[in-house]
Amino acid sequence: MPQNPRRAARSATGATPAPAVLAVFLAGALAAGCAGPAAPGPAASRVAAPRSDPADTGELPEALTGQEPDWEECEAPDPAQGDDAMSPSPLPEGSAWQCATLRAPLDYRDPGGETIDLALIRSRTQARADRRIGSLVFNFGGPGGSGVATLPAFGEDYAGLHERYDLVSFDPRGVGDSEGVSCLDGPGLDAFFASDPVPDNDRQRRELDERLREFTEGCEESAGPLLPHLTTANTARDLDLLRHVLGDRKLHYFGISYGTELGAVYAHLFPRRVGRAAFDAVVDPTGDGEEGAIGQAKGFQLALETYLEHCAEAGDCPLGEDPEEAEDRLTRFLARLERDPLRTQDPDGRRLTYALAWAGIAQSLYSEEFWPYLSQGLDDALADEDPDGTVLLALGDSMNGRNPDGTYSTLQSSLTAIGCADSRDRYTAEDVRGLLPEFEDASPVFGPPMAWSLMSCAHWPARGTRSRPEVSARGAAPILLIGTTGDPATPYAGTEHMQEALGGPEVAVRLTYEGEGHGAYNAGNDCVREAVDAYLLRGRVPEDDTRCGG
Repeated sequence: MPQNPRRAARSATGATPAPAVLAVFLAGALAAGCAGPAAPGPAASRVAAPRSDPADTGELPEALTGQEPDWEECEAPDPAQGDDAMSPSPLPEGSAWQCATLRAPLDYRDPGGETIDLALIRSRTQARADRRIGSLVFNFGGPGGSGVATLPAFGEDYAGLHERYDLVSFDPRGVGDSEGVSCLDGPGLDAFFASDPVPDNDRQRRELDERLREFTEGCEESAGPLLPHLTTANTARDLDLLRHVLGDRKLHYFGISYGTELGAVYAHLFPRRVGRAAFDAVVDPTGDGEEGAIGQAKGFQLALETYLEHCAEAGDCPLGEDPEEAEDRLTRFLARLERDPLRTQDPDGRRLTYALAWAGIAQSLYSEEFWPYLSQGLDDALADEDPDGTVLLALGDSMNGRNPDGTYSTLQSSLTAIGCADSRDRYTAEDVRGLLPEFEDASPVFGPPMAWSLMSCAHWPARGTRSRPEVSARGAAPILLIGTTGDPATPYAGTEHMQEALGGPEVAVRLTYEGEGHGAYNAGNDCVREAVDAYLLRGRVPEDDTRCGG
């Protein structure tokens, strides 16, 4: 019997996570990273993004570099971090989790000015001093995922690495308890995520534009002065300050999904400070938002087709045993929800809309482990008698960061804020309409919503900083890139492109997992885990293009 769908879906983001989602990012608007032809709003509403080279970590005030975090027992996660309602459990060998706060400059161009508090978590290794390597810092993606909530939730998966490392993570700036951005209240986000993501006429396009404007205004009201400073480059500088305060000469790092982009930007800024670094579910740094969204649409389409084939072979697929007919039936089901949302057992009386079902389906494709929940959800929703959308709604809620009490984590608000702070590109409705045929060809199910989600930054009050991340890192220690051939959210081609952008095999080596899902280390493949552990624990760099699975 499958575990609780919310817990299962949560682990999709945690094990990648989440993110990324989008990952992955991990959103009802999977392609929320803003891109496309510039469409700036009124100049008066725009805030200039940070520019020029800020001070290096070694040039920061001693009040920052000399910090000694006050590590204490962790409290239960805040709703802004996610839906875990308990304090972190100890690791299998009994090591406890400790929490603290790190002060970082709000603006690295003004290192002696205003600061921002970043939430930290760690578990100290019990290794002898001569066996301890240092701290291994995790970022689980999103952007917008809380490391403080996610690391202990999946700490057991990293118990082997804990033998020689302190396990450390953090809520990046603008996320969770690190001044997390929250753009609307719970009812507001309920309405936002339930709304039709694919407008069919001028009226619906105006309604979509107004929803995005209201969301943006909520972000600006909540965190206006913070928004220009939520860039990946600033978070990379936060990472270096964290490395310094932890007492490590080099940053040992495990980045997943968007965490791979963050790690690559760090390597670009501080190549000589890269220690042992593993990037799993690798983001493609070479494409703009349009190209990234098309790639994701194709990736999720491939994952859907693989699920439907597996489902048909099992002989009990709720969509039927012919994969092509099954996809057609799924498309018709989503169209029907657009007209007539499905009842659920939600205590707040919410119904399953097209947007929420679409998010639940996407969430389920992050891992083969979650296919049974998708089948269960579709079986319930397509029942001849008393169809019920509860399971799909729970999966969609998890994608959107909704907590059981109706509050939301900052996942989606933070994702948008970070994406729009990074990207200078802005899409209009006309831009998207011109791109729709390409997105529809990429995926009839996932393409149109992903295309329209490119408008997420249309009204953003802060200008972005770049179209593509700078990741060249000549001189860095070897970086291990782990790509999965069937990854829906970060398609495998991105692993190859990241290797080239970092500086080729002299800087980064590829480890390929021939399997399904978003992220390979926690996929249960011994070959992947052994290769990554050998590198992180013993410094053994695998041969480039080592392949596992298949």
